[in-house]
Amino acid sequence: MPEKTEAQKKAQKKYMSKFVRLEFRTTAEQRDIIQAHAAALGESVSMFINRAITEAMAHEGGEKGGN
Repeated sequence: MPEKTEAQKKAQKKYMSKFVRLEFRTTAEQRDIIQAHAAALGESVSMFINRAITEAMAHEGGEKGGN
């Protein structure tokens, strides 16, 4: 893959500045299951987890957030 241009690096940094990192612990086996499930749905693990949390919160009457 070719080296990113300075403009691409700047754009990526600006895009990533909108996000925060959230960490949680799981077993390696559970991680593999989550990754496979997300891939089967055509989603990244982050997309899957964000969607699952949003759906659970909506179902449970919690706040609705956007991705």
